[in-house]
Amino acid sequence: MARIDFDKYEGFYARRTQGLRSSVMRDLMAITARPEIISLAGGLPNTESFPVKTLVKITHDVATEDSAAALQYGPTEGFEETKRNIARVMEAENTLVDTEDIIITTGGQQGIDLTTRTLVDPGDAVIAEAPTYPGAIPSFCSFQADVTQIPMDDDGIRTDLLKNELRRLEKAGRRPKFIYVIPNFHNPAGVSINLERRLELVALARERELIILEDNPYGQLRFEGEQLPTLYSLDDDDNVIYISTFSKIISPGIRLGWMVAPAPLLAKFNLGKQAADLCPSTLAQMVVNRYFRDFRWQDYVEKTTDVYHRRRDAMLAALKEYFPEEASWTRPRGGFYIWATLPGYLDTTDLLALAIEQESVAFVPGAGAYMDGSGANHMRLAFCAVPEERIEDGIKRLARVIKDQMALYKALKG
Repeated sequence: MARIDFDKYEGFYARRTQGLRSSVMRDLMAITARPEIISLAGGLPNTESFPVKTLVKITHDVATEDSAAALQYGPTEGFEETKRNIARVMEAENTLVDTEDIIITTGGQQGIDLTTRTLVDPGDAVIAEAPTYPGAIPSFCSFQADVTQIPMDDDGIRTDLLKNELRRLEKAGRRPKFIYVIPNFHNPAGVSINLERRLELVALARERELIILEDNPYGQLRFEGEQLPTLYSLDDDDNVIYISTFSKIISPGIRLGWMVAPAPLLAKFNLGKQAADLCPSTLAQMVVNRYFRDFRWQDYVEKTTDVYHRRRDAMLAALKEYFPEEASWTRPRGGFYIWATLPGYLDTTDLLALAIEQESVAFVPGAGAYMDGSGANHMRLAFCAVPEERIEDGIKRLARVIKDQMALYKALKG
């Protein structure tokens, strides 16, 4: 199709589309798929180690024994058996749930979308961490939320600064529709909220009648340290909406996640899901249910977590060896990501273009994790999808670009 220099559909777009933003991760997918690129950008789960014979058996059994049901519509909230299996997954993190409080979603991403769609009118206040999950930003923008981001440190969201922001909003006669947090092995920061701050968050929600949106896709992927309670398990006042996904513990390709919420909220989410996609995939649910029925799901999680652990160690070692001493980075105890900070005069968006062009290595620039475009001297480095030897090579290449730009800046500035 020929390229045109104008958009004849301009008069048809809804006003809210003016604020739409693409996810920086999605924008990078085409580039990072090129075989010559060492991609430290994509948070792609390790599906290579999933046992092929197991997958063949599961799909064969579903196709031969349940094909009619697998190809049919299902309930909007998902099958009861799928919800029972979700309850088993959450129980592994010492979080007990009733299946009546669960709705199946199309990945964890739909949980963010349904929450924002249901609760946010244009201009409503939402609070998120700084940085925040880059995939959440398009949802917030789609519904024109007024997002304030609260800085983090090695122990997670700064609850002292959060309290200041809540007081500011209260003086203005406003209350945030929800507080969005990723408590375990944060995407992109890699850190986890410590126990003291988890208790503070839940107490704040209770005292101020706030809603917390707890996004926990990485909680099962712990390398070291003690397991911390979910915010949902600490909450005794129905103030926490919990979302997670099978993407990190089975496969992102099945596109199944879930939400756990109080009944009134769940009813609204159900209506929103009906409007969006009618129901989750019946075929995918049956594959998951057969997997849980016939195999030990935790064995696979442990196996892949060992892979991620080795890759994290490889990246930390490479960063220590090759990155300039002016740089710093987080040390995640699980999950997929390391958050690196470079000198303030470097812009990682510009650096990405150079890294791809000169060294065939990619990462996610930090600005993609901020609503206001700040965070320019940060970068997200994903160790989940790259073998150890490629990780070292990728960090070495990236370090060359960084050091070259630092040298250029110092030469120009004297």
